[in-house]
Order: sequence, then structure tokens, then C-alpha cells
Amino acid sequence: MATIYTHQDSNRRKTIFLMGGFLLFVIAIGYAAAWYVGDPIILYVAVLFAFGMNIYSYWYSDKMVLRMTGAQPVEKQDAPELYNIVENLAITAGLPMPKVYIMHDPSPNAFATGRDPEHAVVAVTTGLLQILNRTEIEGVVAHEMAHIGNRDMLVMTVAVVLAGFVAILADFLSRTLALGGNNRDRHPAFLIVGIAGIILAPIAAQMIQMAVSRKREYLADATAALLTRYPEGLASALEKISSAGRPMQRTSHATAHLFISDPYAGGGKHSLMQKIGNLFATHPPAAERIRRLRELT
Repeated sequence: MATIYTHQDSNRRKTIFLMGGFLLFVIAIGYAAAWYVGDPIILYVAVLFAFGMNIYSYWYSDKMVLRMTGAQPVEKQDAPELYNIVENLAITAGLPMPKVYIMHDPSPNAFATGRDPEHAVVAVTTGLLQILNRTEIEGVVAHEMAHIGNRDMLVMTVAVVLAGFVAILADFLSRTLALGGNNRDRHPAFLIVGIAGIILAPIAAQMIQMAVSRKREYLADATAALLTRYPEGLASALEKISSAGRPMQRTSHATAHLFISDPYAGGGKHSLMQKIGNLFATHPPAAERIRRLRELT
């Protein structure tokens, strides 16, 4: 019988295959550009840059994210209730105590980052602390602790790095094809492959981020329910967060998928274009997440 733990193992295996295939796709684009131009150095640079960015993201992902979001560290005396919640849930989850950060932003949101549980960070906004009660904050923090325990953070950061690299490589390839190389007599099939790469690379990057993020949001919600033994706490928190309709003041598309809720989300009715856009969103619909949580009660 499948359990949440078998789902964790399954998602980890799928992620390995997913990221491995994505890396091969990056190398294939680099190879196409190098072959068309007739300069193998392009391929070598592309591969080295891809691995270099992965190494950099592994060691400095948390610092990159914290700098981009403007989160500031806090100690126990600065936010005792939040600190105690994080501390208690870390003990419950059997995880090291993560560093606690606060973002001065009225929009309710939170995220976790770090390359492993020993170097993890949990960050929340001042808006979240203002509109949620203790039980709801526990649900949100448990969700972020679940990301740490499930070892999602490195995977999601690598997805950002690879997606960004593909966008850069696709832009370089488009410029190369526009300017032309010294080998215009090459087979036109390679020109077609190059153009296809330009079109598909940004789409593939977005789909990778979407697939990695959505699966892990559902898993983190379920794990949080196990940690707190009260799914309604997180369900109620998600209702308040999603109904706030207030985008964050400082964020970027590179880090949006790390948050518990889409930091760009706003209020108002959903148009047809917005519904189509949801297909490419980095977060699953809040209503679906809430429904699944309340089914656990």
C-alpha cells in the first residue's frame, strides 16, 4: 500500500530523471550551436558553465535567495513565538533547528531554502505573522519544515539555475542563427533543430519548474499535516493567504516557486486568460490544496 514515504521516494527518483534529462537537453542545445557555428569551444563552455552554476547553486543557494528576497535574520528574543514554533516543529520532525528569517512585507507568505537540513532557513513575512493565528502559523512553518525534511530545496534551486541557463543558451543560439556562422552549407535539419531549441527551451524551463514545484507542494502539505496532526491549521492558513490578494513587494520569477503561495498572485475574478495562465503556474490551486488537506481530517 502506498504511503507518503513511498511518494517521497518516487518523487525523488522522478526528479533525478527529470533533471538528468533537462541537463542533456541543455547539452544538446549547446552541441547544436557549436556544430552550426563550427566551433567546439561553444559546447565546452556551455557544459562547464552548466556544471559551474550547479556547483555554485549547491553551496550558495540559500544566500542567493535571501539576498533576492531581502529576508533578515532574527533571534529568539526578536520573535519568540515564531522562534518557538520553528524550534518545536524541528524537534517533532527530527531535524536540526533551521535559521529563522523575517521579510518586512505586508503580503502573507513564507519559504524555506538551503542545500540540506543542516544549512536550512525558514523565512516568513511580517504580513503572515499579522493575519494568522498560532495554529495557522504552525501549519505554514510545518509546510516549510516538510520541504526541508523531504530535501526539496536543492532540487528546486537547481531547477531555477538550469532553467535560467537554458534561457541564456537559447538567447545565444538565436543570436548565432540570426548572424549566421561560417558554415551556411550545413544540412538544413540542424537549422531546424536550432530554431526548435530556441522555441522549446523557455517552455521546457517553465514546465520543469512547474512540475517540480507542484508535486512538492502537495507532498509538503501532506507532510505538514502529519507533523502538526491538525490539517485544518494549514488549510485555514492557505485560505487566508490566498484571499489576501496582495502580491509581495519584493520577489522575482526565479524564486517565486519557493514560496508557499504565489508571490505574484492578486485578488479579483479570474479571467479566461488567467485560467490558461494557471496551467503554467508554479503553484497548484489553493482550493485544491485546501480540499486535499481537509480530506485528511
